[in-house]
Amino acid sequence: MMASATMARPSLTSNDTAVLQALFDAESSPSSGVTIDPRLPSWPATVLISHDDLGTLKTLEVEIVRELQPDKNPSVESVQDAVHKLDSIVQRYPSYPSAYTNRAQTLRMLVDLQSNEISNTNANEGSLDTLFTPEATDLVTRIFNDLSQAIDLVKPISPVNPVSPVQARLLADAYTHRGYIVLKAARIKKNHNNGDSEIDNLNVGPQRLWGFEADQLEEMASRDFFLGGQYGNKVAQQLAVQTNPYAKMCGAIVKEALRKEMTGS
Repeated sequence: MMASATMARPSLTSNDTAVLQALFDAESSPSSGVTIDPRLPSWPATVLISHDDLGTLKTLEVEIVRELQPDKNPSVESVQDAVHKLDSIVQRYPSYPSAYTNRAQTLRMLVDLQSNEISNTNANEGSLDTLFTPEATDLVTRIFNDLSQAIDLVKPISPVNPVSPVQARLLADAYTHRGYIVLKAARIKKNHNNGDSEIDNLNVGPQRLWGFEADQLEEMASRDFFLGGQYGNKVAQQLAVQTNPYAKMCGAIVKEALRKEMTGS
């Protein structure tokens, strides 16, 4: 018999309620631990670049990125040229975080373009994830390292420290992009362990992820998505909940309880 609706409910503390809400509601808590202060300079003091140089660099980056817009149908050569220009910025201004994230995005375009060229000559390659082919290992390692370097340059010393809107936007994008790469690595690793992967050699993808188990990678991705969500990325907020091991565990418990409620077993 179905339980009565008047059955006594367990008493939850305010902390228990907050934890459950945070686990299951992606919109409930992201950004609650982050203070974004528009009065702050765009970049923290660790970015050792003069105000004039920052203006020049921003203009140069806009010009580089504009040439890579989809309507311009960029070629492999034009994307490689953009990477070289960003390389020059990084070499001259190694503490400039935006150059790293822009280079990561540009390298990602290069991976996709080169993968398309390979798939045109080898139809079997088209079914593999473009980031996790042996040919892409060096590039995706650079992407991962660039995202990590950008995060390290601008993340606050403590989560309670306020950040500027520019700083928050970069952290949101970089954490989300890195989390996506780590999550793809986790799923490929899991598929390989289940015998479903077409990749025989697991030494593909970012070199810093080699040696981690699938569950470890998924937890790392969940952490990145959580932080990306805290800094304002809506997609990361949703993915943080989907990959949170505690949320999945609690979700399984709730599903089983509902099944028993419906079946009376």
